[in-house]
Amino acid sequence: MQWEEVEVGEPGPGQVRLRQHAAGLNFIDVYHRTGFYPQPLPFTPGVEGAGVIESVGGGVVNVQAGDRVAYSGPIGGYAEMRLIDADRLVKLPAGIGFDEAAAMMLQGMTARMLLRSVYPVAAGDTILVHAAAGGVGLILCQWAAALGATVIGTVSTDDKAELARLHGCHHPIVYTRQDFVAEVERITHGGKLPVVYDSVGRDTFMQSLDCLRPRGLLVTFGQSSGAIEPFSPTVLAQKGSLFLTRPTLVHYTAGRAELEASAAELFEIVTSGQVRIEVRQRFPLADAADAHRALEARVTSGSTILTI
Repeated sequence: MQWEEVEVGEPGPGQVRLRQHAAGLNFIDVYHRTGFYPQPLPFTPGVEGAGVIESVGGGVVNVQAGDRVAYSGPIGGYAEMRLIDADRLVKLPAGIGFDEAAAMMLQGMTARMLLRSVYPVAAGDTILVHAAAGGVGLILCQWAAALGATVIGTVSTDDKAELARLHGCHHPIVYTRQDFVAEVERITHGGKLPVVYDSVGRDTFMQSLDCLRPRGLLVTFGQSSGAIEPFSPTVLAQKGSLFLTRPTLVHYTAGRAELEASAAELFEIVTSGQVRIEVRQRFPLADAADAHRALEARVTSGSTILTI
């Protein structure tokens, strides 16, 4: 990645020119950079940000110049200023700052998708969240706890276990020295789980299946450890007629009404104080490469933003 000057230009029909105040860092940015999710070259990474609208193009009615807004989805977020389709923006409530917004749009709406749409978590459920001290993980733990669920989470260190515990994870498991399948068996008294949320991928996939009760659901929504190896669908039958899904946020916020509903529910639970957005690392935008190195080395916790 190179830091360089580019000409932004004026917004076209349906677009705005956005002066950004912060951009989010997410593992999908690594997938874009490495070509795991191919992009046409050259491109600007980043799928999450927040700022103030400077000008609007023709036909834009949902926002205007001067509005504080945030977004998740359109690539190009690693920028001081950018053009973006207006229908992908949502207005920020007064109580949410730019740093917080840049750290929560993709991760927070992903958590909302997982907990409210992919598998509607209810009071009394026991769930497993992998990477519980990560950006999505901390939001998932808090939100699930607020819904009345018992949360089991995997982390790599004792410090991350304590961080997860402080954010709603009732049973942190340090996977570097504990067998998380055995711990799930112990915690549930052999009953296992209705759902597992797995953003790790290759290193946890098969063991995650072993944590599920018959007809349970494995939600794989990332692969920070690498792509999942091919397997036969008969494995799902052998392990209890299990379900498997690979959701992507873009398919759950494709329509304007879906996007607004998702953002509104996220803003509500954050402003209520039930979910805190933990921005634990900040990098200058020009140092985005260093931020990627830290993320890939798994030395980050909570959310990371690029400051502008």
